Amino acid sequence: MKRDYYEILGVSKSASADEIKKAYRKVAMQFHPDRNPGDKAAEDKFKEAAEAYEVLSDAQKKQRYDQFGHAGVGGASGGGFGGGGMRMEDIFQNFGDVFGDDMFSSFFGGGGGQRGRTRGTGSRGSNLRVKVKLTYEDIIKGAHKTIKVKKYVRCETCTGSGAKDKSSVQTCSTCGGSGQVRRVQSTFLGQMQTVTTCPGCNGDGTMIANKCGSCKGEGRVYGEDTISIDIPAGVQEGMQLNVSGKGNIGERNGMPGDLLVVIEEEKHPELIREGLNVLYDLHLSFPDVALGKEVEVPTIGGKAKIKIPAGTHAGKILRLKGKGFPSVNSYEKGDQLININVWTPQHLSSEEKALLEKMNHSNNFTPNASKSDKSFFDKIREVFS
Repeated sequence: MKRDYYEILGVSKSASADEIKKAYRKVAMQFHPDRNPGDKAAEDKFKEAAEAYEVLSDAQKKQRYDQFGHAGVGGASGGGFGGGGMRMEDIFQNFGDVFGDDMFSSFFGGGGGQRGRTRGTGSRGSNLRVKVKLTYEDIIKGAHKTIKVKKYVRCETCTGSGAKDKSSVQTCSTCGGSGQVRRVQSTFLGQMQTVTTCPGCNGDGTMIANKCGSCKGEGRVYGEDTISIDIPAGVQEGMQLNVSGKGNIGERNGMPGDLLVVIEEEKHPELIREGLNVLYDLHLSFPDVALGKEVEVPTIGGKAKIKIPAGTHAGKILRLKGKGFPSVNSYEKGDQLININVWTPQHLSSEEKALLEKMNHSNNFTPNASKSDKSFFDKIREVFS
């Protein structure tokens, strides 16, 4: 089971964005691979902290996490950071500003801060948002969906490089292929070194002399991708799941964006969802509620038989325990609530009116009537059945 993101960073839910950033920097420095060479446990904690910061530093993701827990920001296959799946390249490229441009190289003699900076890669691709419709049956059990998404994919002609051929890719003369420009400035504290993205190649480290004809040098083309998504049980209308790395791919082998999956609920023909509970309006005739009856009602994924006690009043709520929706973030499960409605006939024959008049003057019709004489009610049932 995943640890709580706030616990990982050692902050409270009310922590500000600046406090979250400082907490992440502290944990990241503690478990950084350069400080813990060969320590797999430290590397996993370093990635775990990056996953927590990736969610808590984003206002929308943080809101979904606070409301739905881990299921609100993950729960989809092919993405997310679950199980330490985030690469070091991802961490440094996404959160390098937290560490500082050359923080780890100054601590460890070079190399640490550059571990995650991939040379020859372009800018990160944009996120995509798609809607997925689910039936009540899908929601109560969880669902595996395969969808086709129109998006930017890697150009296979140039394998994402954007160049016509290998000879067309040349090392940037401004940065010498590093993608960064270093400057040394003298201050009253001594000389200080700053590192910025190379303005000549925008951090790629290379320049293209002859562009690929298929993608015009972008390294990507507009196409289609088939994506599998595992949706947890208990999701709700409007909930958004994040599939990491399944959005538009960036230019020239840049990191892809994320796929944001928005949940839509298909309306059920007979049932209505209210939180974890399911509501159903059951319409019965007066003889049915007066004498009692066993009836069959729809539930999610099937039918259930229930007994209507004799003398049931309109508006009474019957409960089918555990026949509602599961919670997406706990073991709680809702119920099915059955609202009893008594059907009133609109058009009566003279015989029916006479029977109702007789019933209206009968002691059996009063709230404190004896239940001994049922012959009259049997006659009423025969008329209205």
